Amino acid sequence: MGDEGYQEHQRSLAAPLIFLIVVGFQLASRSLDQLKKKGNKQGKEVKLRAEIKRLLKEASSLSQPSTFAQAAKLKRLAAAKEKELANYQDLQIKENDLYLRVLFISKVLTYLALLIWFWTVPVASISHELVQPFGKLLSWRTEGVQNNKIMVGIIPWLIVSTRVSKFICRLIDAK
Repeated sequence: MGDEGYQEHQRSLAAPLIFLIVVGFQLASRSLDQLKKKGNKQGKEVKLRAEIKRLLKEASSLSQPSTFAQAAKLKRLAAAKEKELANYQDLQIKENDLYLRVLFISKVLTYLALLIWFWTVPVASISHELVQPFGKLLSWRTEGVQNNKIMVGIIPWLIVSTRVSKFICRLIDAK
């Protein structure tokens, strides 16, 4: 296989691989955002909420003057449980923010590596007729037109891949 054949083979694999990387980052980001929005309704949080509700209900049932001290004790215990619940929720939010930050940093580093790797090398080639009005935009930072095909650059490909992956994620969320 000659140098031209090797470049063509590399180009044919680059576009789908880059697209899959972009879709992967998009799906991971979407799932972390959904996890953050839903909140983490795990066992500990549910138990704490049930315990607080039970303590407050029990405290409100003690309305006699002789049971005032016991009711106050139950209310203080419920307040302590509410504080514990708030601390637990803060910890969950910080943990989720850490995951989002790590995802963002790895996304930026991956995109930078792709930009450096494919800066002047075309990612894909598309028939000139298919992209007639947008040929110059797609071939930015590449050789332009070769053999009646538009050479697609990395920046336009990342933009198109990102838009398509967002559309795919919306379709998945709609189901």
